[in-house]
Amino acid sequence: GHPAPFDLTFQIDHVKLKKFLNFSKDQKRASFDQYLSRFENVRKEMIKQKEKNSYQKALTKLLNKLHVYREITQGKNWQIPSLQNQALSWISFNEFIKNDLSQKSSSQDLSKTIIQKLDEAKNGFIQTQGDDYLIEMTYLKLNIFSWTILIIMIALAFSLTQKKMILTLSFCFLAIATQITAMVFRVIISGRAPVTNMYETVMWSGFGALALALVIYFIKKEKVFLNAGLSYNLACLFMMKFANNMLSPSISPIVPVLRDNFWLSTHVTSVVLSYGALALSWVLANYLLIKQSFSPLDQKTLRYFTDVLHTAIKYGVVLLAAGIILGGVWADYSWGRFWGWDPKETWSLIVLCLYMAILHGRQTSWISPNRFVPLVALAFLSVMMAWFGVNYILASGLHSYGFSQGGAIFLGLFFAIQILLVASLQVKNMFTKPSGS
Repeated sequence: GHPAPFDLTFQIDHVKLKKFLNFSKDQKRASFDQYLSRFENVRKEMIKQKEKNSYQKALTKLLNKLHVYREITQGKNWQIPSLQNQALSWISFNEFIKNDLSQKSSSQDLSKTIIQKLDEAKNGFIQTQGDDYLIEMTYLKLNIFSWTILIIMIALAFSLTQKKMILTLSFCFLAIATQITAMVFRVIISGRAPVTNMYETVMWSGFGALALALVIYFIKKEKVFLNAGLSYNLACLFMMKFANNMLSPSISPIVPVLRDNFWLSTHVTSVVLSYGALALSWVLANYLLIKQSFSPLDQKTLRYFTDVLHTAIKYGVVLLAAGIILGGVWADYSWGRFWGWDPKETWSLIVLCLYMAILHGRQTSWISPNRFVPLVALAFLSVMMAWFGVNYILASGLHSYGFSQGGAIFLGLFFAIQILLVASLQVKNMFTKPSGS
């Protein structure tokens, strides 16, 4: 056959799949043309898998990519709208050529006829379906989240350099407005709440953390809380923008069990918002740990900041408890049981119990302020396990529709850095004399 005009490649991160495809040690990408002949081998390997684990999902993902590539190169996947008897249908490009253009002999006539037919199809599509497609085009062209990153960075710069908060708050509200705009676009395009994949949960968590930080700022008038919300929101936006191999921004159809906008909008949003609230406590806890390592805080200041952490955790615990209860009701409605010890359910309960134990220990003085801060920093690891770990590491359970590929390295590094940070700072503080009592 004729060589391809350009060589498309795919990326593989799964270690076992790399071995099956005979990748070299450092190889991550391979040519579609090179591996298209192994389509049947990949399919047989997928069928062999008895359990729905990460390897099976990686095989399925590769199989889908190879299938789509084959369909495109053969002209079967190029779908063209065709208007016949005022009814719109979609046909492949091959069928379009065969049905409408078979009588044309001249290449010039063929080109003109193609342009004419495509123009008719476009007008027919707009006539029967409306111009809703323009909404998605507008959403993509606006590139809202890139502008939001710039706005958040400006807000942080003003917050760190200006005593008056008017400019900081103005840019914070502008960032809230742009993110709401982006979410409204996604709701209109998809017809559902924007919380059905990992990309959207990161988006919603970052937004929720900043919104909650603004609320608590107006209650407590403490700027450090606002800085934490801006920092976490910025981190989420960077993940959404640059971690495309781990978080897919595409708006895809959802499985039938999720097609209930009431439960989707209450259960999932409550849980993800709780992650945002608990993330605020995590950012502040790490800030305090680092600050104490350079200039130890007196006990009065430490108690004040632990009260701030306590506030964030209370919001997170209430939202998480509500989300778990709503999820149980939805599970009873969808699957016929309230609780089934599914990995996602189990880890959500672990997170709730852990943070409730921390709150109880803080309230009863079992946990001192000096121990409270590192405990809060480490407790967020349980949130990351429930949020990302179940999807990227365990890769099993009834919540498999929310799974994503990749991210295990990111999660492992996150755990290692957090544990090493707390351990090193705690060791350093053991040899540092407190500044007051």
